[in-house]
Amino acid sequence: MSPVLIGRGFFCISFAPTINQFVMIEVILPDGTKKSYENGTTAMDVAMSISEGLARNVLAAEVNGEVIDSMRPLPEKSELKLLTWNDDGGKSTMWHSSAHLMAEAIEALYPGTKLAIGPPIENGFYYDIDLGEHHITDEDLPAIEKKMKELASQKNEYIRQEISKADAIKYFEDKGDEYKLELIDGLNDGEITFYTQGNFTDLCRGPHIPHTGYIKAIKLMSIAGAYWRGDENRQQLTRIYGITFPKQKELTEYLEMLEEAKKRDHRKLGKELGLFTFSQKVGMGLPLWLPAGAELRERLENFLKRVQRKAGYVPVISPHIGGKELYETSGHYAKYGQDSFQPINTPHEGEEFLLKPMNCPHHCEIYKSSPRSYRDLPLRFAEFGTVYRYEQSGELHGLTRVRGFTQDDAHLFCTPDQVKDEFKNVIDIVLYIFKTLKFENFKAQISLRDPEDPDKYIGTEENWEKAEKAIVEAVEEKGLETYIEYGEAAFYGPKLDFMVRDALNREWQLGTIQVDYNLPDRFELEYIGADNERHRPVMIHRAPFGSMERFVAVLIEHCGGRFPLWLTTNQFAILPVSEKYNDYAQKVLNYLKNYDIRGFVDDRNEKVGKKIRDNEVDKIPFMLIVGEKEETKEEVSVRKHGEGDLGAMSLENFRQHISLEIEKELN
Repeated sequence: MSPVLIGRGFFCISFAPTINQFVMIEVILPDGTKKSYENGTTAMDVAMSISEGLARNVLAAEVNGEVIDSMRPLPEKSELKLLTWNDDGGKSTMWHSSAHLMAEAIEALYPGTKLAIGPPIENGFYYDIDLGEHHITDEDLPAIEKKMKELASQKNEYIRQEISKADAIKYFEDKGDEYKLELIDGLNDGEITFYTQGNFTDLCRGPHIPHTGYIKAIKLMSIAGAYWRGDENRQQLTRIYGITFPKQKELTEYLEMLEEAKKRDHRKLGKELGLFTFSQKVGMGLPLWLPAGAELRERLENFLKRVQRKAGYVPVISPHIGGKELYETSGHYAKYGQDSFQPINTPHEGEEFLLKPMNCPHHCEIYKSSPRSYRDLPLRFAEFGTVYRYEQSGELHGLTRVRGFTQDDAHLFCTPDQVKDEFKNVIDIVLYIFKTLKFENFKAQISLRDPEDPDKYIGTEENWEKAEKAIVEAVEEKGLETYIEYGEAAFYGPKLDFMVRDALNREWQLGTIQVDYNLPDRFELEYIGADNERHRPVMIHRAPFGSMERFVAVLIEHCGGRFPLWLTTNQFAILPVSEKYNDYAQKVLNYLKNYDIRGFVDDRNEKVGKKIRDNEVDKIPFMLIVGEKEETKEEVSVRKHGEGDLGAMSLENFRQHISLEIEKELN
């Protein structure tokens, strides 16, 4: 037994016998290259053998699918990916280590604090802390940042140590930290590890970066309250959010992006552009679409309807409520009943309805309304159907998280041998929409079952395997860039989710396609095959926008409120240089309206320079200035938003110009 220093005390830890250092291990790199190394080699050793420059940037390693410390010895056979800041696993590891660094700084500045949990999140990290008699405000954050930078500059290693449950309990009993003791209570001997850097030790599974010196730029973002383990009946803790980067330049760019995001916030722009509003009397999370927003939505819907008609979809409409039995049959009530609005009871005893939480059960009943033959398939039912789900009030956020939303839903019913082609055709529709709306940076996520939690899902193993195989083969044949996420499948089937990055490089889930063998079974759907026997159809769920509310929110922020010309509310503004030319301005307006080109006359009693400035701020794509010369020649002087003067054009030439721009956007 050897004494090992952990934080402020000593524990005895037994070590395994010395391993024969001359046993060789095999390492397989991402490009398929195989290399042999001595036993005990770490991922960092492998990086050094490739390039010192690479080694300086390695934050962690992915070994046989698991992210671990780059300083841990590799197993006998390792599929190895070295993770840098450019990898999600590298960022996550850096931010996890930064949470520990912040905790160390807070312990130093506020003695006696107790620590709960400190995970990495999508952008940065947080730590939940019981400050005891201390109190931290936003004004204290710069001092904590300063202490973190001081500690980071010491380049203290993150040291991993396996420890027995008894020793772990003793350590945190001595510290009086009931939060860590509660976490340890759920662990077993052999699965408990501590990480130490400098004078700080924490209960942690890891992984961590090699040392604190990798953390160069630090910003603590905000303070919030959080209940221990999310239970409002338990202790309220202080949650401090932060983010770090390996270079100051990257932090500066991130903070600039946040400022730009505030300017693009769809809630702010939605109000300025008169698109939507909310009312406490109507209810939280239930958006009210104003005329400009309703027209915008209608144009998006009509755009998709045109695409769908060409692809052979037929429209259906279903009611806003459904009998409780409908959702019990589909399995949705058992899975999500607690998250839905409470059942609606009628005067008839035992009769219950639910606000529609999804459209697919209704579409199954539409399919079942008539006998079907294999000659009828595929059948493609499409509906812009409004659904209702009870989101917690604290989770509501503008249009991106609401309680009532409209899905651009469609359900395709097909034979098993049609599944792959139908799936690929839906992919084509999604890609066309992304291209038209300039969502050019995206990945496709194949969302499969969680192999560790089969009870989350319905249906047979055989049907799941067929559905997953169809998706994998379809995306391979389309050549999509994909990655797999286990545990993200719907409860009734696997799916393909499109993860889109907007103009600020933020990731959103927009659009989904799902293969479902299970609902046709539960609803006993049938068709008569060529063999004159009864068969089950396969169901494909798809929603390219996802929901109209969320899609519009993302589109607003992606465009910064400057929509594509075909979609924008007012494509032009006519600016008379004085009231003498208002009649001619109205004549121009009527001419363009006849061609479904949208605009208005800005006939305010203001100088034309102010009108130009105001319409630039309002992001009007074209300004048509009219005065004596324009009226005489029946022309307009054209200015384009963000570009300036385009010169004089006849009314017909301007009509052709704007029509050609719209045609280019849609093709």
